[in-house]
This record gives sequence, C-alpha cells and structure tokens, in this order.
Amino acid sequence: MSIQNEKDLQGILKAGKFVAKVRELLKLLAKPGVSTWELDTVAKQEFEKAGAFSAPKFDYKFPGYTCISTNFEIAHGIPKKETILKNGDLVNIDVSAKLDGYYADTGISFVVGESNDTLQKLCATAIEGTMRATEQAFTGNYLRHLGREIHSAAVENGFTVIKNLAGHGTGKKLHEEPQVLVYEEKRDQRKLGNGLVLAIESFISTGSQTAYEEEDGWTLVASNRRGELSYVAQCEHTVIVQNGKPIIATL
Repeated sequence: MSIQNEKDLQGILKAGKFVAKVRELLKLLAKPGVSTWELDTVAKQEFEKAGAFSAPKFDYKFPGYTCISTNFEIAHGIPKKETILKNGDLVNIDVSAKLDGYYADTGISFVVGESNDTLQKLCATAIEGTMRATEQAFTGNYLRHLGREIHSAAVENGFTVIKNLAGHGTGKKLHEEPQVLVYEEKRDQRKLGNGLVLAIESFISTGSQTAYEEEDGWTLVASNRRGELSYVAQCEHTVIVQNGKPIIATL
C-alpha cells in the first residue's frame, strides 16, 4: 500500500511499534533451556493484550503466532515444545501483525549465548544489508537499488544471498507488491513512489543461494547441490518511502 493520509501513517506506525516490541521481548527471553513454543506463547499473550492478529496465522493459517527458526532453518520455523534453545544456537524471530486494519512485519537473527565469529558476522551483515537498503528507500529511486545494497553487503563480508527469497510490499495485507529482491535485477526499471510501504529484508547465507521447503510445508532451509546446509541470517524492517529520509516503523 501507499500512505494516503494521516490515518494510514499512524496506522502503520502503531502496527510497526507493536511488532518491534514483541520482537525485542522474544529476543530478550530467548535463553538456553527455553523452548520456541514458550516464546510463541508470550507472543500470543502480547497479541491478545493489544487486540492484534498474528499475520501469518490470520492470512495463511500458520501454526504459530510468530515464526521462530533455529540453526539451519531460514524462515517460517514452527514454534515447538521440543525445540529447546541451546547456547550457540542461531535463532530467527519474525513477527508480523494486523492491528486496527494495518500490517507491519519485522524480524531479526541472533545467537543465543556465546557465539562463534562466523555467526556473529553473519547476523551483523544481515543488519547491515537491510539498513543499507533502507537508506535507498526514497521517492524516485530505483527499486533494484535496495537489492543491490543487500547483495553488496553480503559479498563484501564474504557471504552470499538467498536469491529465491525476497522482501515485499505490506500495509493492507501481509504480502503485497512489489517484491524487494535481495540482489539487483538490472532490467527492473520500477521506481519507488512516495508513501509506499515496504518490508525490506535481507537473507544472508554462508554458502547456498537457494531456499527449499521442508516436508512440514512451512520451514525453509538452504542447501547447495551436494545437499550441504548453510546458515542464513535475516533482518527485516517495515519502511515507508519518503521524499527525504525513509521512515522505519519497526525500530
């Protein structure tokens, strides 16, 4: 969607503030010994208190209030009682909500407890790529320049990107046009319109460039042609395109 009036602006900002709050709360609670189901239960309580709807559950009947992925899972991980977090686990928490008719979407990857240098760098690169892309979200700029920044951040840090996953428009539904690729498609001549609402996200990988769906029909993993799994980190923010500096609704 594109922001048309003050009501739209305040609606996106309110939804963005809510999902950012839940994201940070779950990140804080993600300690060794805690299950992803327990984290999702906390999210459920926050949704109910705010009168918000879980966007993946509402729009797609996802079996959880949030997507919580661990280690070689990239995204759409299903919260489970048997998935107990351990020291050194790579975790991705993705929170998206419908609140008062408006959607916002955010996510972050991080390591529980102590981490090795590669995973720390991977998570930092995901943040770097998304923030660099966000700086390109100004009126009249080419859409492809967002993907260029994400891909450049990955390559500069010795990583690659998952090319069959992308960010997206959002606002009135969880997923809207346009797709926001994580690399530059130079043939794409589309430009960003003022007020356009985007969920900008990076998918930074230690090797593979392709995501595959697991047998559960939700969880995504990344592997190469030899079947070797890659770690992937994500960072996602809901952003409003502006004539000047973009507005990040989910900081």
